[in-house]
Amino acid sequence: MDWEGFTKTRHDLQRPLLVVSGSKGVLACSYLNVATFAALAEAGAIVRGVGDFEDMLEAEIIEASPAAVQLGVHPGMTGRQALDIFR
Repeated sequence: MDWEGFTKTRHDLQRPLLVVSGSKGVLACSYLNVATFAALAEAGAIVRGVGDFEDMLEAEIIEASPAAVQLGVHPGMTGRQALDIFR
């Protein structure tokens, strides 16, 4: 994966809190909540069970905010597919 254009953030907790931000949206682990993305009209998608950024690429999107859905991101697609849209 070419990570150019993305900001990756990791916080080491019991499980890592992982966030990848692009110019159009955010891919995050399930520590974050789609309801907050939705309330703020932000594009965000959530993956679960990931331990690092590479895991996020292959993980299935479990939730996506309405703004993310408008961009073409939806549950069932991979994190890699979402990031291609969020770039």
